[in-house]
Amino acid sequence: MNNQKTNKLKIINDPIYGFITIPNSLIFDIIEHPYFQRLRRVTQMGLSNMVYPGANHTRFHHAIGCMHLMQKAVYVLRNKNVEISDEEANALYIAILLHDIGHGAFSHALEHSIVNGITHEEISLKFMRALNDEFNSKLSLAIQIFEGKYHRQFLYQLISSQLDIDRLDYLKRDSFYTGVAEGNISSERLIAMMNVVEDELVIEQKGIYSVEKFIIARRLMYWQVYLHKTGLVAEITLVNVLKRAKELALKGVELYASRALKYFLYTPISENNFTNNTLKIFSELDDYDVMSAIKDWVHHEDFVLSSLAKMIIHRNLLKIEIQEEPFANTYIAAIHKNILENSNIKESDLNYFVLSNKIKHQAYNTNDPIKIYTKKGELKDIAKASDQLNLKALSKPVIKHYLCYPKKIV
Repeated sequence: MNNQKTNKLKIINDPIYGFITIPNSLIFDIIEHPYFQRLRRVTQMGLSNMVYPGANHTRFHHAIGCMHLMQKAVYVLRNKNVEISDEEANALYIAILLHDIGHGAFSHALEHSIVNGITHEEISLKFMRALNDEFNSKLSLAIQIFEGKYHRQFLYQLISSQLDIDRLDYLKRDSFYTGVAEGNISSERLIAMMNVVEDELVIEQKGIYSVEKFIIARRLMYWQVYLHKTGLVAEITLVNVLKRAKELALKGVELYASRALKYFLYTPISENNFTNNTLKIFSELDDYDVMSAIKDWVHHEDFVLSSLAKMIIHRNLLKIEIQEEPFANTYIAAIHKNILENSNIKESDLNYFVLSNKIKHQAYNTNDPIKIYTKKGELKDIAKASDQLNLKALSKPVIKHYLCYPKKIV
């Protein structure tokens, strides 16, 4: 029995942090659970590997990394006389470990196409509750903290805020795997500067430059990586191929798909009918199901489905233009006309091939400020405490407009 217990305190080797220790046997059992193991088959960055070939790391990597950073944060805060009980610490590790468990295949693509009646946050909660039932209510406190219902606010801020453990891991991890050095933040330094004042998570004054670098790194990573135009058009195409598949499925067209994918294509999903059985099937759905279906759809007789599938499989994507101003209707109309005259695309299918919308990113949100704890014992919003003028600029949302259309035609 003893031997089995020791075996559960395994060590995981992470390319960024080195050795990560699993803190106890309950967390080991959660990691071993099929619901969590699915995250090994869900990529952290969707189709970004079409731009950055190294970006193949998974949600599993990220969740384990978050748990490791949370252990560091608890250690630092306890050393500064912030009382965190063993039960609270364990709940934090579980909450951060499971914060992304509801993400579907290719992260956000499913949410905008075939499982669009419910958000990944709501699915995460359903997974947590199902695991809580299995583990004799041992996740109750973790769920309470995750939902922001626990009376100690700073614990929730560690899970979800502008300087939460989630962001501290994914910026560093995504920067490492993409090779985009601008995103390489010092998560260890930021954690070392954390403190709690009046139940609020704050950063001590000497950590101010690390916070500035973190906010700037976040902005650079968004425009250079997460909203990179090729990654963006790949994601849009993926959403559209799944939308088209669902449209055909609901008309009764026969489509190749795995058992789990078939369920979500042929069943309209909303929050009301997302039962425990739906959750079980969702837990079997990952990137592999989606990609193997798309590979088969390349040969489907539906022109729209096969064209979009080919774009992804052969990485021959739509052309994308991005600019500050909305695209003129006359310009879009001219592209429509050109496509209808020079291709097999029907007018009713145009919206699958010509798309215009906007993307928006705000590097820093003053409504949920990162507080700096000054040497005089005052709490200041980083945007006011910083002598960097550009931090004020970074709190303004940046909006860009995009237009995608087939390359060959125009």
